[in-house]
Amino acid sequence: MATISVFAERTIAAPAARVYGYIADMRGHHPRFLPPAFLDFRVESGGVGAGTVTRFKLTAGGRTREYHMTVAEPDPGRVLTESDDSSSLVTTTTVAQRGQASCTVRISATWAGAPGIGGLFERIFAPRVMRGVYADELDHLAAYVRERDLG
Repeated sequence: MATISVFAERTIAAPAARVYGYIADMRGHHPRFLPPAFLDFRVESGGVGAGTVTRFKLTAGGRTREYHMTVAEPDPGRVLTESDDSSSLVTTTTVAQRGQASCTVRISATWAGAPGIGGLFERIFAPRVMRGVYADELDHLAAYVRERDLG
């Protein structure tokens, strides 16, 4: 089985600490910038940062799958990971300060691809589909940050 990797990245006009805070707050902020591909997002325990457990459905490429994720912060304030309890999927969000008033946010994911012909199609199509989902999430995050700054 080959490892599949995908990422999307965007510069956001806000300090990294503020943006990371929105990302890490799974109860108060994170659900508000998830794009329509994410359904039924809920926090099962915790709520902010490491130790938080979430459950949601993701529709991508015409398929809907449920995820049960556990949050870790290998580099608090900069790197947050979400690991699926029932697969090899790990999503990593990295926030890096760029100058005084902006940051770069990168969402990346890795997982073990399926074997055989199904795995071949997964390696071909899944990265493009997931890149689009993550780019949409970053667009929603940037809009959310702008709205918070104006409000």
